[in-house]
Amino acid sequence: MPPVPSKLQKQYREDFRRYKEDVKREGKSFFPYAIFHDTVMSLAVVGVIIALASVWYYTADGTESGLLGPLYTDKADPGTTSFIPRPDWFFYFLFYLLRIFKWPESVVIGTVGIPTILLILLIGLPFYDRRAERRPLRRPVALVAAVLVVISMGVLTWKGATARESLPSEVIREVPKWAEKQGFANNKEAVEGAELFAESGCLTCHIYLGAGAQNLGAPELTDEGTKGKGVQWQVDHLKCPSCVSPGSPMPAFANLGDDNLRKIAVFLETSKGPQG
Repeated sequence: MPPVPSKLQKQYREDFRRYKEDVKREGKSFFPYAIFHDTVMSLAVVGVIIALASVWYYTADGTESGLLGPLYTDKADPGTTSFIPRPDWFFYFLFYLLRIFKWPESVVIGTVGIPTILLILLIGLPFYDRRAERRPLRRPVALVAAVLVVISMGVLTWKGATARESLPSEVIREVPKWAEKQGFANNKEAVEGAELFAESGCLTCHIYLGAGAQNLGAPELTDEGTKGKGVQWQVDHLKCPSCVSPGSPMPAFANLGDDNLRKIAVFLETSKGPQG
């Protein structure tokens, strides 16, 4: 004996039957009519983008600003030591999650786990919530969940946008303290290497005497000199990290030049931990 439909199921079937009758009498089916309208609108949007790109390209003259800005500006400098990379604003929430979930223990939770779970819940919403009721005030769970998501995204985006980074100019001020604690204050080459180390953004991934942040599994360098790797090894590693340590995600610093690389290498080799 088949199960007796519930009152809600009967209501849902009746609403669906009425919807089909309305579509047959007054409306049009999703395919091909709605899809055709979406296609036309998509082509219109693409056309506007092409038109704006054409106006920008043909009205700008070199670095002179046209109707929509200059055709090109100064080329990016891959050797810059003052630029601090930041994501686009719509990734600020994920950017700040990386500050909460630290590498390597929990970073996967923040970057893959939480966003994936929320996305699966959102995609599955039409399948596990099939009630006919759509008034927000009569759906407290969905309403509270939506409000919490909006608040969470807003707070994380704001925190990511206002997160303070350590500027190279601020880190350089710590070099005299490093030299005193590590005992290389009288080693001119090591001091200059420490300044280059601070300017080159190394503290984005490494920690040195409590400064910086540990990302992508990068080791702390406070006592790097105790490992006995040698100056030449450090130079080779800075030139091509993946060549010396296969699989290393560290970027190459060959553009700094051999003299500067040697200074950084000397600095690292004289870093044997706080003296005394």
